[in-house]
Amino acid sequence: VTGSRYVYHDPCHSPIKQHQPLQVVNRLMNETANGHVTRSDRCCGESGTLAVTRPDVSTQVRHRKAESLRGDVERLRAAGGGRGDKILTSCPSCLQGLSRFEDETGLQAEYIVVEIARHVLGEQWMPDYVARANAGGIERVLV
Repeated sequence: VTGSRYVYHDPCHSPIKQHQPLQVVNRLMNETANGHVTRSDRCCGESGTLAVTRPDVSTQVRHRKAESLRGDVERLRAAGGGRGDKILTSCPSCLQGLSRFEDETGLQAEYIVVEIARHVLGEQWMPDYVARANAGGIERVLV
C-alpha cells in the first residue's frame, strides 16, 4: 500500500492475538513506503452495547477519543500527511464509531483489509468481486 498516511485504532477486542497488532499493521501497510503507522490511543466508545446501554459514559469516551484523534491528525500532518489520511481498524463497531469523527478530523475510517484490497486489487475491487461471484463464482448447494 502506498500514497496515504495511517493511524491504527486497535479495538478493545482486538482480533490480532498471536502477534503485536501494531507490528502486523506496519508490515501490512508497507511501513517502508508510507512511514510508521502509529496507534491511536483511547477507546472509541462503541464497544459492544456501551453506546446503547450507557450513552452518558459512551459520550464522554467519544469526547476523549476526539481529543486523541486531533493529536493524531497533527502528527500525520507534521509527517507530511494530508489528503488521504486514514484511520484503520478491524472492528465493525469501531469503524462505525470512528467514521463519526470524519467531519471533525478529516480522517477517513476504513477496515484495514478493505484498504489493502483497494491497493492490491484496484479501486473497483468490490464491484469486480460481486460480478465474478454473480457470474458463477459461488458454488450453489441444493438441500
